Formats: sequence, structure tokens, C-alpha cells
Amino acid sequence: METPSKKAISSHQLSTLMAESPGPPPSHAPPRSRRPPSPEPTAGQPRKPVDAGEMARRHLKDSLPAPSWFTPLRLLIIFCVINLLNYVDRGVIASNGVNGSRTTCTKDGKCTSGRGIQGDFDLNNFQDGVLSSAFMVGLLVASPIFASLAKSINPFRLIGVGLSVWTLAAAGCGSSFSFWFIAICRMLVGVGEASFISLAAPFIDDNAPVAQKTAWLAMFYMCIPTGVALGYVYGGFVGDHFNWRYAFWGEAVLMFPFAVLGFVMKPLQLKGFAPVDSTKSVTSIETAAIVSQDASSINPSKLVGNEDTGSEAYHEPSK
Repeated sequence: METPSKKAISSHQLSTLMAESPGPPPSHAPPRSRRPPSPEPTAGQPRKPVDAGEMARRHLKDSLPAPSWFTPLRLLIIFCVINLLNYVDRGVIASNGVNGSRTTCTKDGKCTSGRGIQGDFDLNNFQDGVLSSAFMVGLLVASPIFASLAKSINPFRLIGVGLSVWTLAAAGCGSSFSFWFIAICRMLVGVGEASFISLAAPFIDDNAPVAQKTAWLAMFYMCIPTGVALGYVYGGFVGDHFNWRYAFWGEAVLMFPFAVLGFVMKPLQLKGFAPVDSTKSVTSIETAAIVSQDASSINPSKLVGNEDTGSEAYHEPSK
């Protein structure tokens, strides 16, 4: 029988066994990062104020519309080309090659066949005069309508709509089969022209440099007599070498890209007009400006907020 002294383990042997025994397996979890506690402000020291003016300026910057692709000079060139095409059409309808002549017969019974619009539709002088001035009906009726719509719809989109009508009407003139059909198409040409004539000049006036506004408007209106003169030459050439219908089809092809451009480009806005779709953004800009103005009058020492915890700033009431 063993004595108790043999079973007992001295304290020295116990510490030796604990030092040699392996410890628990190491943990592979990454150490948890702890955010250092934010220093608490001392008594009587205000917390860091939130810069409300900077927030308002950022909001104002984000609310402003992006600049348009068009420079003022590009706008002038495009509008001059469109205006030129409008008045080329005026010269075309009056040119001998397109307007043509009626069928005539002499006393001897010899008849000369007509040509152009008059020859194809056997028009009298009154009907021929109606065709030359029918566009005025659409122009007079549609001009005040487009001017009124510009208050609620972006004017540049209205120009795109008008040029689309003009393009279809010009193609319809080339495809006409009777006097009344071509007369209606001529009226629709005036409708399409009304959107451009009534809105293009204000666009140029808004975007032209102050020192060059008169010169830019002069260039725009110089396209009127130039276009009519070119229309006479163009209509006579096409009428002699091809058929009068090709003159109108050529006009439609040339105007089509500008009609598409009115819908795909970033819309421009006339000064003094605020359409419905931009009312919300205008209100945001005005609100941001008011916030920025009010922020400059607030005492930063009265704004208390915790920047680390993300709490919003509030105005400390006066005691």
C-alpha cells in the first residue's frame, strides 16, 4: 500500500506540467476592429458644427442642368440652314420649272402640252395663285398656337414637331395627285414653318453674345432672300432635267435630319419660360439657394451635432 506522500504532487511539479502542456488551438478569426471612441467635448465646449452652407452649395451644384451640346455659334449655323430651306421652298413653288405652264391651243388647233404643276393638274390662274399663297393660311393659324404652347412645352421640342410636319408636307407635295391635295400640303408647310419662325429668333437673341446680337440676327434674316433666290434656281434645274416632284422630295430629305435633331438633342429653354417638366428642378435650385442664404446667418456655435455617430445638427435653444 502506497503512502500518501507518493500520491501527492508537489507544487513545483504541477507548474512544470502546465508549462509543458499545449494550449488551446489558436483561433483563425481576424481580430475585430474597434472604432476608437470619439473624444467627448469638455464642459462648455460646443461640438463640431455641421457646415450647412457647404451642403446647400453642393445641392445647388447637383441641381443645375448639364450644359447643352450646342454652342451659340452652332445654334446660329443650324438655324440659318433651316431658315434657308424654308425659303427655298417658297422659290421652288413659284419657279417656272416646278410651277410650269398650262396646256395651250392655237386657233389652228395646234396644242402645246402643259408642264409642271399647272400642266399636270390643268390649273387656272386662280388655282395657281392659291397654291403659291396657301402656306400663309397654316402660318397665320399656327403661329399663335405655337407661341402659347411654348409656356408649357419646351420650345425646342416644338420646333422639332414643326419641322417634322414640314418634312411630311413637303414630301406630300411631291406625291400629290390633285389640286386639293397639294393645296392642303402647302397649308401644312406653313404650319411647320410657323413653329420655327416664331421661336428661332428668340433663341438666337438669348444665346448670341451681347455685342453681336444684331449681326447674328442679320445673318439669320439674310437667309430669307437668299433662300428664295436659290429656290428659283433649284426648281428650274430640277424641273428641266427631272420632274417637278423631285424638287419637293429633295427638300424633305434635306430637312429630315434637322427634324430628328429637334427630338434627340438636349432641349434648350427660352429665358423667361419655365415648362412643367422643369418646375421641380427650378424649385429645388431656389430652395437650395434659400438654404445657403439662411445658413450664413446661423451662428455655428449654436449648431450641435455628433459627426461620428451621424446624428443631424440641431439648433441649441437659448437659455
